[in-house]
Amino acid sequence: MRIGSTIQGIERAEEKRETMEVQNPYNQKKIAELALAGPQDVNDAVQNSYEIFHSRMKGMPAHERAEILRRAADALHQKQEEFAAVIMQEAGKPIRHSREEIKRSIQVLRFSSELSKHRTGEVLPMDAAIGGENRVGLVKREPLGVVGAITPFNFPLNLALHKIAPALAAGNTVVFKPAEKTPVSAHKLVTLFQEAGLPDGALNVIIGTGKETGEALVAHELVQKITFTGSLPVGRAIRKAAGFKKVTLELGSNSPNIIFADAELETTVSSLVKGAFAFSGQVCISAQRIYVQQEIYESFLEAYVQQTENLTLGNPGEESTDIGPMINEEEAERAKHWIDDAKAKGAVIQTGGERNGTMLTPTIMSNVQSNMKIIADEVFAPIVSVIPFETEKEAVEFANDSIYGLQAGVFTKDIDRAMRVANQLEIGGVWINEISTYRQDNHPYGGVKQSGIGREGVKYAIEDMTEIKFIGIKMEDK
Repeated sequence: MRIGSTIQGIERAEEKRETMEVQNPYNQKKIAELALAGPQDVNDAVQNSYEIFHSRMKGMPAHERAEILRRAADALHQKQEEFAAVIMQEAGKPIRHSREEIKRSIQVLRFSSELSKHRTGEVLPMDAAIGGENRVGLVKREPLGVVGAITPFNFPLNLALHKIAPALAAGNTVVFKPAEKTPVSAHKLVTLFQEAGLPDGALNVIIGTGKETGEALVAHELVQKITFTGSLPVGRAIRKAAGFKKVTLELGSNSPNIIFADAELETTVSSLVKGAFAFSGQVCISAQRIYVQQEIYESFLEAYVQQTENLTLGNPGEESTDIGPMINEEEAERAKHWIDDAKAKGAVIQTGGERNGTMLTPTIMSNVQSNMKIIADEVFAPIVSVIPFETEKEAVEFANDSIYGLQAGVFTKDIDRAMRVANQLEIGGVWINEISTYRQDNHPYGGVKQSGIGREGVKYAIEDMTEIKFIGIKMEDK
């Protein structure tokens, strides 16, 4: 299978292009050959999307945009198993979890369809200001134009649609640059939107490397907004290069989860097994730091290790598999090095810590220090640290001791304490009696500190995909 960029509905996969292979992370089998795009393709895509924005999308009625998104949702619903199989193959995500991603992706499309018809403004009381008599003020939201969407490998469809669907719902056009590790689902998504009736050029997809195409997309003068999910270093570079463009950045995290002594232990343990190890920990809000009150620390750790060791590792195509491979061997090697480095500095491996190719066994660490990479940085691997604490104040200080602040979990039956802690956490989102890894597609999602800028969640993304325009009317006196 050879795939290339799609611009104005036409695929660019000529033989003369440089190529790159997409491999299954589990068995290294070739899935596709990419015909790589370059800066000229990016320019063509942006120019075309700019033209389509002004000729088609900007003036398209809301009901028409809503219908296109609804048809796309219906088509994806019909092709759930087909898309799930692609994600399983290109990302190595266990098939059960791949199906969950498809269901969420359908939901994002449906939310976007509904909300595309509710892009409302307001009427201002102009006479609230001195001299404002006989004036009417209208505030409306208008689409931005061309949106550049850059996405990572870990949720190749859902994270893409969190950018694309709200942008289209707001009336924009999109130039989409997916991760080169997982472009097959992106390629299929273009076809899906074509079948749903989206005008050619409203969604152009660039298949290429970040260096060759991502940088050109960020720098292009006709792009009005960049929305990016990925690493902190790349996010910093995008913000610097974007100039006056609007920017949404969903970057790293090392999410804390705080377990108080009165928490319901059994469900908390089982939830945090999933929260730390789902998709081999390659989730930006994966539970990476678990702080457990001293009274229950030993019992929590014992139960946590036992349930983790019951997970099934192996072929992501098998229904019984809980944990599949990491995205590639380089990432697995990096994660193993972090484990070994922490162990050399005094940390204890309670379970796991073994690597075989791209497979890394789920790893629980204890006796960690705050300056170890496994706790200070984003590990993005099936590694979690369990740390005891004494007081509420100490737990908050531990959780806030990070350059990141994306999402957290707090477990307690004391609602007063839960709210006190939630209000003190320097975090973009806090779940009470739920793991940090839980995300719904309709709540505001984004971080503080170096976890990012802006918010996703369909309603909030649509707002940020528009610009406010004020229109004032001075009426004649009677």
